[in-house]
Amino acid sequence: MGALTRIASLIVLVAAWQAAAPEAGSRLLPAPLTVLRFIVQEAERGDLVHNVGVTLLRVAISFTVAMALGVALGVALGRSKAADLTLDTPLLVLLNTPALVITVLAYVWVGLTETAAILAVVLNKLPNVAVIVREGARNLDPGLDEMARAYRLDRRTWIRDVLIPQLQPYMVTAARSGLSLAWKIVLVVELLGRPDGVGFAINYYFVQSTDVAAIIGYSLVFMAVMIGIDVLLLQRLETYVRRWR
Repeated sequence: MGALTRIASLIVLVAAWQAAAPEAGSRLLPAPLTVLRFIVQEAERGDLVHNVGVTLLRVAISFTVAMALGVALGVALGRSKAADLTLDTPLLVLLNTPALVITVLAYVWVGLTETAAILAVVLNKLPNVAVIVREGARNLDPGLDEMARAYRLDRRTWIRDVLIPQLQPYMVTAARSGLSLAWKIVLVVELLGRPDGVGFAINYYFVQSTDVAAIIGYSLVFMAVMIGIDVLLLQRLETYVRRWR
């Protein structure tokens, strides 16, 4: 039933788009078939696959690094009052700094390099992950900690059997929100300073010809890919880690 509802809403959205296109004009709002033709042509040339692949790789690398650092930082903040007091203000500053500012500063400080691009995305995403995981670390069951001490569990066993199972729901929540944030920031990073990727392609077609069909086409393809990752992987993972409820 849920799948049918989603399909029906998608059909309604496309129909509304088709109805609005003639009123807006082909230059401002191309019809769905026009956008589809562009996607097919761009795919046949190989540019679409290359740009989407490059952007996905950047998202994957920055997402992985930010998740690893953010989880470690979040646990430290949640378990240590001193660490939380010391780092809370810098974390809030980073959390509220616009992505555009962080991206520009990364390019200024590091240069127009791939390292700067990844760094910009990581710095934008890391505080989001840390804040979410911190709440999980603050709400660990003290009874389980007491049991771990009673059984004299070593650090590795405690992390594997006590800490991680309790943090899993928070980690998946951070992953889902972080992924949606990361890919949007990657597009900004590519638009400002990379020679390829979806963000670069959107900027290219905007500057060169204001080709709205190209802009919408690239946006739709990449949105479809990211929604597919969320539905097929992250939502299922979230259901799995919350199965005990």
